[in-house]
Amino acid sequence: MEVHRKPRSLGDSRVRPSELTRRDAVGRLLRGAILAHPLSWRALAFGPQMLVGPQERQPFIAAVRRLVDAMAYLGEPFSDSDRAQLEAASNRTDAVDMIAEIEGVLDSRSLLAVRINPESRISVERGDAPPQLVEQGWRAYLVKVRNEAGVTGTLSVESPQARPVFRPSTGLAMAPRSVLPADIVDRWLALDTYSERPMEPQLSGLGLEYRIVLLYSRDRGRREAQIGAMLEAGTQDIGFRNRTAVLFDIAPSRDVTFRVRDEHGSPCMASFVIQDEVGRVYPARSKRLAPDFFFHNQVYRADGETLRLPAGEFMVTCGRGPEYVPETRSVTVGGAAASTEFDFSLRRWIDPPARGWYSGDHHIHAAGCSHYESPTEGVDPEDMMRHVLGEALSVGSVLNWGPGYYHQRQFFEGDEHALSTASTLLRYDLEVSGFPSSYCGHLVLLRLRDQDYPETRQIEDWPRWDLPILRWAKAQGAVTGFAHSGLGLRVSSRELPNYEMPNFDGIGANEYIMDVTHGVVDFISTADTPFVSELNIWYHTLNCGFRTRVSGETDFPCMTDDRVGAGRSYVHLEDVLTYDAWCEGVRDGRSYVSDGFSHLMDFAVNDVDVGTRGSEVRLERRGTVRVTARVACLLPEDRESGGAPDPMRTPFWTPEHARVAGSRDVTVEAVVNGRPVSSTRVLADGTLGDIEFDIPVDRSSWIALRILGSAHTNPIFVLIGERPIRA
Repeated sequence: MEVHRKPRSLGDSRVRPSELTRRDAVGRLLRGAILAHPLSWRALAFGPQMLVGPQERQPFIAAVRRLVDAMAYLGEPFSDSDRAQLEAASNRTDAVDMIAEIEGVLDSRSLLAVRINPESRISVERGDAPPQLVEQGWRAYLVKVRNEAGVTGTLSVESPQARPVFRPSTGLAMAPRSVLPADIVDRWLALDTYSERPMEPQLSGLGLEYRIVLLYSRDRGRREAQIGAMLEAGTQDIGFRNRTAVLFDIAPSRDVTFRVRDEHGSPCMASFVIQDEVGRVYPARSKRLAPDFFFHNQVYRADGETLRLPAGEFMVTCGRGPEYVPETRSVTVGGAAASTEFDFSLRRWIDPPARGWYSGDHHIHAAGCSHYESPTEGVDPEDMMRHVLGEALSVGSVLNWGPGYYHQRQFFEGDEHALSTASTLLRYDLEVSGFPSSYCGHLVLLRLRDQDYPETRQIEDWPRWDLPILRWAKAQGAVTGFAHSGLGLRVSSRELPNYEMPNFDGIGANEYIMDVTHGVVDFISTADTPFVSELNIWYHTLNCGFRTRVSGETDFPCMTDDRVGAGRSYVHLEDVLTYDAWCEGVRDGRSYVSDGFSHLMDFAVNDVDVGTRGSEVRLERRGTVRVTARVACLLPEDRESGGAPDPMRTPFWTPEHARVAGSRDVTVEAVVNGRPVSSTRVLADGTLGDIEFDIPVDRSSWIALRILGSAHTNPIFVLIGERPIRA
């Protein structure tokens, strides 16, 4: 006798046994398929949080950390409390709790929730984030992706309100005659899926991840957009599920004018960092165009120039490089009592130009690296001049190099650029980087009259080693040196000087120790690589009797993209500022290098100033010399959390390296042949004061002063009985 069990949850007792048999078979097939696809099984059984299994925990957390970095990079950072909650969640042992807590933070910033089903069809729903945009501004939102198919394609977000209207005959984004005014009105949105570093261009294949979408509004008020997502043609779900309607509230914006004056009351250029109440940076970094660089928080504006801001409260920080005290204050935009003009008066804590010390960054780029939208073309001199002015540099050397060489060489004139002023000089010169000799170490060639090596038509025709290039440059009166010197010279020792052998395998001063013997190297660059690596090789060659000087640089925006002039040389000039005279001061060593927060002015030994009289003091016999200088440094009263800085991590140069523990003092050292022989403590409150040392010298030696990791003078050579330095 055949017994049929009552079917579960079929709800119809009239189902015939034959139908039950067929349905049971189908059910077994479906269960088998689900079990064979663990992502789908977890999704159906436990919900989206279980799409991340134990084996996916580490890559999921890594992806979340990259997402946090990317949002900060775009100027829409997570709050301190959100970052703390994400970090705490990542350390939870229970995977379900970990995912739930991370989702709680990220979902609040997700505009869209995208589901990719096991058949790779995409459906879209509204996320939890409030849909708020700003007129003529960009916002960054998250997109939550449940990837049940485990696909790794490129997810793109699209909207009919963001599509350009194309004229088929030309391909240009403009309205053909047949387009109605309503069509133009409806195209109020621009959007872009952000997939640049630190994000990855494609989905990871994890069951759960978050992407970033950027949105721009042309209009103000309330606007609706249909927003969808796709991997490729045909992946959208049926029944209109691959799009969702989002009604945006778009805050109006207006132009606000900044009035900015220097310490003399004269109009000037300054940097502005503008953030709203939740930490978003304005203008939005994601879609800035030169002269505003998207890798900066700051923008540069001159007196009377404008920025477009929505209504609201903003914290504005106005500064002008390390020699000025930044001013931060709250401003209100919009409302009956709000102003559309804001005044800032800058104040110096130190004024080197007033004492004849002129700062310069000898290594700036207007093209190349990954930071410019078109690396092979880059930006124009007007853009670079704005940044040089905004950081109060006296000299900015913009170096043409490999990626942008053919475009940027049009700005080389063999002289100061026409944009230069009496107090700020801009000059185009050359870095031999991306040339056949680059493996020998990159060269900085300043004060060139001709930038084309003889009998060459393209970069590939140049010599494959440095010596002939240096000789060619010196023959035309150039000032020559090695760039980012410490790259390839790293060792484990922190002692100066030390005797570990570096690998000489980078793009720093690899061939320096050979070229210096030919008398064709004027300086070695510092301030943009670890100072132990930079100073160690320099100390050793000084100890062998060679007289190469040091000069400060940033290699902006390659080694550092924070700002120009983060590393700089201060050159003393008796007469008016000219580029030729400044470069001559670098060659003669009439200078010190610094991050701008420490200063070692008027360094002298027995009243011989550095860089004068050949920087030589001659004694008939051993004796004691008097070392003097004027010193200033500026540090906050307390060290920032995290303890002393790591000398192998950026920022490589900062006065924090020299801070005396538990105080606001820094140590100033007198160095003889690379070894500190005497020191004093200086209160780093910005006050300029005199120091002096009496130093015994028993053989020919070189002497310098340093605030280690923040400032270093060039040497003065003390010769006893005409004997050479052989330390």
